[in-house]
Amino acid sequence: MFIRKATTADYPEIMRVWESSVLATHHFLAKTDFEYFKSIIPGEVLPSLTLYVIGEDRIAGVLGIAGDTTEMLFIEAESRGKGYGTLLAQFAIELQIKKVDVNEQNEQAVGFYRKMGFVQVGRSDVDGLGKPYPLLHFSIQAI
Repeated sequence: MFIRKATTADYPEIMRVWESSVLATHHFLAKTDFEYFKSIIPGEVLPSLTLYVIGEDRIAGVLGIAGDTTEMLFIEAESRGKGYGTLLAQFAIELQIKKVDVNEQNEQAVGFYRKMGFVQVGRSDVDGLGKPYPLLHFSIQAI
């Protein structure tokens, strides 16, 4: 398994990973919001991030960072539980990425980041687009 910087040519595979992951973990997300996010991520979100991908034969996970914040970390449903998320999170920590926001309703992700050593430092009632998906704000000390 190796991590490499993504290019725009990877966007279709990144979106495949995103969709697979969100369908497996974001059961709280309204279908209309899912479709909205799916429509804006390739053109508006991905270009604004530094992206890394992980996988062997194909992309199994994606990490998107901006500044000192993890903006996205998604693992395709078929590759969950294989350590890809841990490797990407550790990679982000090594890059001095110290913050991440997690959907409060995504209990698996909340547990994952706590296990990785992140601590909750705040909470918002809505997500970054003002949608009714509360966010937990996590931070970690640099290793």
